[in-house]
Amino acid sequence: MDTPQQPPKLLTRMREHLRVRRYSLRTEQAYLDWVKRFILFHGKRHPSDMGAGEVQAFLTHLAVERHVSASTQNQAKSAILYLYQQVLQIDLPWLDEVVQAKTPKRLPVVLTPVEVRELLLHMEGTPALVAHLLYGTGMRLLEGLRLRVKDIEFTRCEIVVREGKGNKDRVTVLPENLLLPLKAQLQKVRVLHEKDVLAGFGRVYLPHALAVKYPEADRSWAWQWVFPSPVRSIDPRPDPRTGELMERRHHVLETSIQRGVRDAARKAKIDKPVSPHVLRHSFATHLLQAGYDIRTVQELLGHADVSTTMIYTHVLNKGGRGILSPLDAL
Repeated sequence: MDTPQQPPKLLTRMREHLRVRRYSLRTEQAYLDWVKRFILFHGKRHPSDMGAGEVQAFLTHLAVERHVSASTQNQAKSAILYLYQQVLQIDLPWLDEVVQAKTPKRLPVVLTPVEVRELLLHMEGTPALVAHLLYGTGMRLLEGLRLRVKDIEFTRCEIVVREGKGNKDRVTVLPENLLLPLKAQLQKVRVLHEKDVLAGFGRVYLPHALAVKYPEADRSWAWQWVFPSPVRSIDPRPDPRTGELMERRHHVLETSIQRGVRDAARKAKIDKPVSPHVLRHSFATHLLQAGYDIRTVQELLGHADVSTTMIYTHVLNKGGRGILSPLDAL
């Protein structure tokens, strides 16, 4: 007699649901983590036995006791509501009772050109090249690390950013000062890739099941990462052809670049909170200061609305609002 098959566990169901709808791996991990925390917070009760009161209690705990930011609190709420609405398919008449945290509007940290120069001078190796790329193109950190060989157009001096924020592609500038460093980087990567292929590896993750449609594409040179990790690791996403977990070479970890930028800022004695994303802010601000049209900057950054780009105009004028302080008139 056949044993009746057990239904998949809740978190497994949610993971499969997220993957069917093509959510990013980072979103998948974040949502599953928040749902797991929510369940543990309420003594491992099943979410179907809970409601608005339990959701509100968890979010209040995050805000009052854990002191998380508004964006973190809202991410937790989004994960829990995704579980109820999409996975459990439970009607939520109490949805309006759950408070949405108000996200404060903050002005971005922007470095001066002198500070950028000092920061880059105190960096070396792959983190230095990535930092130059972020400041020179305005890309987000993950966009730069996910860059593939085929997306760099040396002849036209442009870079195609694939699946940026909002799953949108865009084209940005490739600085002439990075042509030779990037070509040298690709030469080193090619040697590494050829060694991997000889060892029976050399396959990278391909999006949208392209590995099924083009079985050898994931081993081709064009699809390799521009900034591969120095070590291979097991990809948590099963191979679409076999369903098995594969050992691949992922791109460089974000933390290594973040640490490199943070250490360089300390050595350069920059008294501002500096992260790789600050280089993107500085790119936009310095272009506007140089007189480039805000619509052009908007396209390079990949902003959906020009109002998002307008925030960088806060440093274009002398002083806070371009005014002469009455103290300076004395």
